[in-house]
Amino acid sequence: MSTIKKFEDLEIWQIAEKLSLKIFTESTIGEFYKDFRFKDQIRAASGSIMDNIAEGFERSSRLEFINFLGFAKGSCGEVKSQLHRAKDQQYITEDFFTELYESYDRLSANIAGFIGYLNRTSIKGQKFKDRN
Repeated sequence: MSTIKKFEDLEIWQIAEKLSLKIFTESTIGEFYKDFRFKDQIRAASGSIMDNIAEGFERSSRLEFINFLGFAKGSCGEVKSQLHRAKDQQYITEDFFTELYESYDRLSANIAGFIGYLNRTSIKGQKFKDRN
């Protein structure tokens, strides 16, 4: 297995970026675009997933990374809830809702799996690698 040198190499970050772009693009259309507060809220929540993955990675500490992955996982739940609201307001179609909801559900599960892996590993991260 190769060493991950930058957060952009993480599959969970790559998926989060693609999903954030889908949210951004869809929220530029019709009534969704006109609901400024809600549009900004769902964009911020979807963007915070990739941002928290990046910030946690850059802290160079396994425990801090796990903490920020928890924030990212929480933001997945926030976006899933907001997708319900977008569907209820008819800002998005049922098909788009299902596609994105399932994608965020898988991303959340992948983040949880990565957290589990990090909890089981003895790797400390760059910040603490030389400490006993």
